[in-house]
Amino acid sequence: MARYFITLSYNGSKYNGWQIQENTSSTIQQVLQDKMSMLLKEQIEITGCGRTDTGVHAKYYVAHFDSNCLDLISNQKHWVYKFNTVLPSDICVHKIEAVRYDAHARFHATERTYYYFLHQQRNPFIEGLSWYVYGDLDFELMNKAAAELLNYTDFTSFSKLHSQVKTNNCKITKAVWNKCGVDEWRFTIKADRFLRGMIRAIVGTLLLVGKNKITIEEFKHIIEAKDRKLAGNNAPEYALFLTGIRYPKEIYS
Repeated sequence: MARYFITLSYNGSKYNGWQIQENTSSTIQQVLQDKMSMLLKEQIEITGCGRTDTGVHAKYYVAHFDSNCLDLISNQKHWVYKFNTVLPSDICVHKIEAVRYDAHARFHATERTYYYFLHQQRNPFIEGLSWYVYGDLDFELMNKAAAELLNYTDFTSFSKLHSQVKTNNCKITKAVWNKCGVDEWRFTIKADRFLRGMIRAIVGTLLLVGKNKITIEEFKHIIEAKDRKLAGNNAPEYALFLTGIRYPKEIYS
């Protein structure tokens, strides 16, 4: 029995998030486990690097699993191809890597990167993958507010209520809006971990700054108050993408 990391991407539009749920089979984790178990002819249990919510996408997602199959690495090209032939077209496997027997896709991750996409001119080719926001936005002011996130660690004000976590502390190392097209913007945020709903709540609150509905000082007060009711509404889930995971080199075998 050996442990492997599998790197994949998925369009989450049709799924109820990553994690297996009792009331639906439409989750990324469930589909992967079913298809990989069928192909490898053994019961495969997959553990993901994080729990993406309903409708959220991943361009770069990592999960681990154990298998008795001995040629997953030596014959990797074949197995990647085989996995993709049985998976639906909105889920794609890219790579399989051998890791230490105790390597954990979630707990060993040291950094996660997300993108959130926003556009201000209607575009049918990015609908459902980017959030259309009408009206003027001051992105310079939004970036000043976003930079303040790096000065805090407790993000209770941006966390989904009643989530079962031991701490609401996160270390954000990057938070910035960049123009990525005509009237198109991308918010990049990096941290060691994220709370449920955290990024969408941050984006929704930054838009209040960009619309001059709150000041940067008020934005800082929202963080310091540790009260979700003071923050803005969650931005839509369909414009959020997990795009990167970093691991220490020593977990790879």
